[in-house]
Amino acid sequence: MDFLISKAHAASAPQQGGGFEMLIMLLIFGVVFYFMIYRPQAKRVKEHKSLMEALSKGDEVLTQGGIVGKITKVSAEKDFIVVSVSDSVELTVQKAAVSAVLPKGTMKSL
Repeated sequence: MDFLISKAHAASAPQQGGGFEMLIMLLIFGVVFYFMIYRPQAKRVKEHKSLMEALSKGDEVLTQGGIVGKITKVSAEKDFIVVSVSDSVELTVQKAAVSAVLPKGTMKSL
């Protein structure tokens, strides 16, 4: 069975890799992780937080559940808003459930 394994390959000692190359590789992975994953997510969170703080009465919003409505009441001390879906239907939702503020008149065009 010696003919399957090259004697020169089997006789050579394994190469000792330095720790410096591994350190550089970890540093490169860390930089890639920061710029491709962490930084864009932090930017989205910051934008969503500013969106929630800017909500006011009369804004037309889209919730994460796909409901479009007009804000009728904003609770400052609590994190809830009341959204009017139609003339007789009002829903209480968390501010965090708002995914976008729509332009004025969007509900009329639907």
